[in-house]
Amino acid sequence: MHAFALTYRPKTLDEIVGQPHLLSPESAFRRLIQTQKLSHTLLYGPPGSGKTTLARVIAKLWDIPFYEMNATSLKIESLREIFKTYHNTLERPLIFIDEIHRLSKTQQEVLLPFMEQQRAILFGASTENPYYTLTPAIRSRSHLFELKSLSTSAMRQALQRVLTRESITLEREVEAYLIQSSGGDVRAMLNLLESASSLTPTVTLSLLQEIRPTAMQAGSASATSHYDLTSAMIKSIRGSDIDASLYYLAQLIHGGEPAEFIARRLAILASEDIGNANPPALNLASSTLTIVKQIGYPEARIPLSQLVIYLASSPKSNSAYQAINDALKRLEAGEILPPPPHLTTDTTSYRYPHAYGGWVEQSYLLSPLQLYQTQKIGFEKTLWQWHQKITKKS
Repeated sequence: MHAFALTYRPKTLDEIVGQPHLLSPESAFRRLIQTQKLSHTLLYGPPGSGKTTLARVIAKLWDIPFYEMNATSLKIESLREIFKTYHNTLERPLIFIDEIHRLSKTQQEVLLPFMEQQRAILFGASTENPYYTLTPAIRSRSHLFELKSLSTSAMRQALQRVLTRESITLEREVEAYLIQSSGGDVRAMLNLLESASSLTPTVTLSLLQEIRPTAMQAGSASATSHYDLTSAMIKSIRGSDIDASLYYLAQLIHGGEPAEFIARRLAILASEDIGNANPPALNLASSTLTIVKQIGYPEARIPLSQLVIYLASSPKSNSAYQAINDALKRLEAGEILPPPPHLTTDTTSYRYPHAYGGWVEQSYLLSPLQLYQTQKIGFEKTLWQWHQKITKKS
């Protein structure tokens, strides 16, 4: 029995299923591919959504040298040898790095000059969002494209192609389990089919369930993407629903979502949605992010659960989030205010607050601004009372 996932890997853009936002005839991404104008690219999305396949198809379509590497075993010297090979040629290879989020910062920095000089075209693939896992320098030199978890219809389309060529007939309930238990991962679906069909010419539901007792995305019969589950968890915490928050956390853990990714998202929420209403929330989130890196699963589920319960139970305020957004919008609109002369380094007119009992009235902006709007929720109310007392305002 040959490997279905490899044998039936798509060879053309039209054979790739489930990514119409990227590969429809009118999409910018497809037009960039067809005109060979696509430069350094980062592809991110769930396992089995077609990232590696897409890179291979593009290299074949462009008819250029293709080097496939994995960040977990990548050696910088190997990269340098490739760049050296094409140094004095007009040909540019396509270098594909799977799991690119696992590259160290040093390894990422080695890539920068070659990307800048366009000595090769770099494609990276990741199951994690590059906005959180790669350096700004890498991201600024690349296009970022997200591949979605495959829908039920896309999974069925890929499955039917294999069933037809292999002359395999399945009962409807068997086909449904193959699709629904694979969580949008075509590779996982075909691997399950191959294992089952190698044991018997008649694949049954009980056989599939014996090989894969639980779905790859816990409780997600419609193959909900991990991005949607993360969003649901965040919104549930923001809405202070502890049980819903824990349920979506459990789905993410059961579905194989990295503990570090979950902890990073929770740390952002602790600042964005709770902020100074309960400042220790950010400290607990930071500690959780540190500890899950050290212990990993299965134990990481415990501090993640503790953090989710704490965040969902905390008072909520987005005052800090709104304030910095307002400040940045003003700057982007051209509202640039230099510091008043008495705040610059070469000044004798600055009033040192400690010489006046901790506070003295003086201007800190050339024109008054009001960016911060306290919601007086939780500890934020106490902070505001402190501030009012310090500045002698009623």
